[in-house]
Amino acid sequence: MTTFDKLGISKPILTALTACGYETPTLIQEKAIPAGLAGRDVLGSAQTGTGKTCAFGVPILQRLNKAGHKKDAIRALILTPTRELAIQIDENLKAYGKNLPLKEAVIFGGVGQGPQVDQIKKGIDILTATPGRLLDLCGQGLLDLAGIEIFVLDEADRMLDMGFIHDVRKVIKLLPEKKQTMFFSATLPPEIMDLVDSLLHDPAKVAAAPISSPVEIIRQEVCLVDRGNKTALLVQIMEEENVGSALVFTRTKHGADKVARDLNRKGVSAAAIHGNKSQTARQESLRKFKAGEIRALVATDIAARGLDIEDLSHVFNYNLSEVPETYIHRIGRTGRAGKGGTAISFCDYGELPMLKDIEKLLKKPIPRREHDFPMEVFEAPKKDKNGKVINADDAEARQAARERSAERKRQAAEKKAKAEPAKKPIPVAPAPPIQKKEKTRRPMPHGKQDREDLDVFLASQPKEAAPVTFIHRDPLEGDVIMDATARLLSAKPLYRYAKPPAQRRQEEKQEGQAQSKGKKRNRKKGKEVQPAPVETKAARKVKEKEQRKPAKHAAPAPKSKAKAEKPGRGRGRIPPKMDLPKSRVKDSTEQQSLMKPFYLSDE
Repeated sequence: MTTFDKLGISKPILTALTACGYETPTLIQEKAIPAGLAGRDVLGSAQTGTGKTCAFGVPILQRLNKAGHKKDAIRALILTPTRELAIQIDENLKAYGKNLPLKEAVIFGGVGQGPQVDQIKKGIDILTATPGRLLDLCGQGLLDLAGIEIFVLDEADRMLDMGFIHDVRKVIKLLPEKKQTMFFSATLPPEIMDLVDSLLHDPAKVAAAPISSPVEIIRQEVCLVDRGNKTALLVQIMEEENVGSALVFTRTKHGADKVARDLNRKGVSAAAIHGNKSQTARQESLRKFKAGEIRALVATDIAARGLDIEDLSHVFNYNLSEVPETYIHRIGRTGRAGKGGTAISFCDYGELPMLKDIEKLLKKPIPRREHDFPMEVFEAPKKDKNGKVINADDAEARQAARERSAERKRQAAEKKAKAEPAKKPIPVAPAPPIQKKEKTRRPMPHGKQDREDLDVFLASQPKEAAPVTFIHRDPLEGDVIMDATARLLSAKPLYRYAKPPAQRRQEEKQEGQAQSKGKKRNRKKGKEVQPAPVETKAARKVKEKEQRKPAKHAAPAPKSKAKAEKPGRGRGRIPPKMDLPKSRVKDSTEQQSLMKPFYLSDE
């Protein structure tokens, strides 16, 4: 009988394995540990629960311990598909290497990266990670994989099936070419063998059991039951067999939440874990389940890999998986470390094709279990326009997702309405109704009486509150060229009447009164009064006229006194020069004319 001390394991690690309860190695451990210690690439295939973590963990710890701890380099990388599996591997490595000076760390998504980055900066030797968070930190320049000596891809088939194939290729490009690579998985389907062959060099192929074969000690049963009776049947079996801990697998996240709620209503303590749950909530539910605080843990396939739950007696497949290999991983959660377990699957009429695929993979039929809820609905499943079968659970999950989205939008709208109170409309007085006045016709006045009546009528009419203003358009504005007569007759500003006549008269009156007061005051003092020069009306007109004339259009000085005094009419006389607007340029149409502009005044 082979023991761990015969495998070449160092004493500190042997002591830690003994403290963990490891007595004899499993088949996968017996074959993989010597190859790993020799530095060879390893391709390990074994069913879940046979100790693959110890098979690659011990060689990593022993090889890195020889060189001691290096603060500035990560020397071993273990890549896993799920957060739960990453945490579990990190805990096992710490237990195996508690007597060594090596440091381990784990990083995964769903939580803040701050504490994880701080731990990396302190220096670690072994890093366990999920692909997403690992690539994120490498992209930020916070993680360097150039010093990796050992690379492990755990649950390789599941990693590739879950769509991590592109992330795995990106991670491999960041690693050095010279390294030791180990692949461990429960199944090795042909689809991933090409990738395995391209990454491994002369590997030691270790197969502890036939590929895709379940643990033989697990009791497997299937119940043919209608979809609506599955929860009732689950409760009945748990009560009949006095199940203390059961792991229930559903197809969708919505289904996991629904089954957990139904079990709690029926008196069975349960909790759900799936991808939409936060990492803190998932860890808390898993802790309660391991501690025995809840009887049932309802999960999606994300929890089918890597969950190491001791004394798990039952696994229930509430929904069958479309991938037959997933059935192997689900039931492998029980029957670990050589202990027995029970796996019971529920199958409705629409899931019968999936059951046939699973039995084909197992190469034997699964025994049917008799129960109180036999199948009574034998309707063919509905298909979409493309001929694909519409799964009732998937359709229900999509409808629930739409309802949750609508509820979130409604709550967001209510929150926005509370944050921004509605503005009160400003009251506006209604406009008074328009009253139409009746038009009355009056005869035209002919006699004296009629004229008096007209005067009375006009006096009684309402007067305008403000003076009526007329808008005058200067014909010189615009691009239209007017003829000479229109230009000469165009309105010109009257600088004399810049002020209203009443205001001008008032100012003249005040000016005269001031002059007369000054004369009287000087007369009393005995001073000689000099008469102030009085500007006549004619002189003021001439002065204003001279001010209005532009300097550049000023008329030339007269050649003789006679011509200056009589510039008027008659043959041989020079016609008076007209003032042109300052802003205009004289063109060919602006000719001299004998017409004089006529200006109206209020005097």
